[in-house]
Amino acid sequence: MGSTEAPQWLIAAWRRSVEAVGATADREAIERTGHELIERWRSEERVHHNLKRLIAVLARVDEVAAETHEPDVVRIAAWYHGAVFTSTAQHAYAHRGGADAEGSAALAREELGELGVPGEVIERVGQLVQCLSRHVAPPDDIDAQALCDADLGGLAAEPQRYEAYRREVRAEYSHIPERDYVEARLAIVSRLLDRKTLFASPLGRSWENAARDNLRAELSRLRSELETLPERAEGESSHVEDLVAAKMSAFDEADAAGRPVEAEPDPAPTAADRVDVARRAARERATERRAAAAADRERRQIEKQERIERKAREREARKRGLSGDDGSSMSRPPTR
Repeated sequence: MGSTEAPQWLIAAWRRSVEAVGATADREAIERTGHELIERWRSEERVHHNLKRLIAVLARVDEVAAETHEPDVVRIAAWYHGAVFTSTAQHAYAHRGGADAEGSAALAREELGELGVPGEVIERVGQLVQCLSRHVAPPDDIDAQALCDADLGGLAAEPQRYEAYRREVRAEYSHIPERDYVEARLAIVSRLLDRKTLFASPLGRSWENAARDNLRAELSRLRSELETLPERAEGESSHVEDLVAAKMSAFDEADAAGRPVEAEPDPAPTAADRVDVARRAARERATERRAAAAADRERRQIEKQERIERKAREREARKRGLSGDDGSSMSRPPTR
């Protein structure tokens, strides 16, 4: 899974971005660092967080690049945003599973420093990488918003691609017991849906509805899966809190950072609240489908009536063409 081949343009794109931010190293050194990064992203343990994902994030960065102040700095941060990664149970239960933002930022600072990138750019790349650990950006930082949106943009994929993403993430954590994984994933998906918005940049906001549709569908599937799983054996420990602790802490920090000091925090939604929200969303989608079906039926009926009237007019026109206005025959005159 992690052995996706790198497209030929990828190294050239890396080199152009690094040169654009002021690197003083020669072309060979810059490209060598790029190849080493690619090998990190092609690691065999990566099933979803692999080179294919990096390319997808870079593509989404390009989609929102027009809104950024320093697009090449954002692109370099995208290269490093999950460069350090582990999915082992040991790290996952120690709250350090998945992309390691701290480790990735440290790697960026080390390698970019060796390439002669200016210090202020290196520090900025590190800040952007660390922003991704919270999946939210400061309201006044458009570059961080663009990078966070590009990272989360995969949630807005076509339903079939989103389903593939779900399978890939599960395969990446296949060593986590099924019940632990489903309960942890339920907590994360529910928390994402609880957010007022998922995307912050103007262009990224166009992904909001599709992402929420995918998350709601996954939430429903996860609840159904959980109902089919056997209860924990007596004395069996749950590791769900360990699995989600870092993610939830990051969400809490992000929510607190974005909330006005004088505002009262919203009460945490209960499981029943989330079920009600899911049911309302399902009813809304059903209503929309019924309205669309009714509109389609009305359109077809109108088109049918128009065809009938058109044919009637054509028959009347043919009749008028076979006889003159005075009723005389319009048939072909006899030949001589």
